[in-house]
Amino acid sequence: MATDIILPKIGFSMTEGVLSEWLVADGATVNEGEPLFSIESDKSTNEVEAPATGVVKIIGQPGETYEVGSVIGTIE
Repeated sequence: MATDIILPKIGFSMTEGVLSEWLVADGATVNEGEPLFSIESDKSTNEVEAPATGVVKIIGQPGETYEVGSVIGTIE
């Protein structure tokens, strides 16, 4: 079963963020807890860890703005 990769809420008032970059390639195998992507909010840039172990399928594109909770990829 696939696990959704979502844009998390980093700060109290954060409603959207910019997907800065993927730290892994599409089709790469990752382990839970490994750095997966970075996001920019109004106040900071943060790395986000993989929520599961498996193969990454990228949906979201770097430089695009997404609402908190948006699915930007999956791990199968």
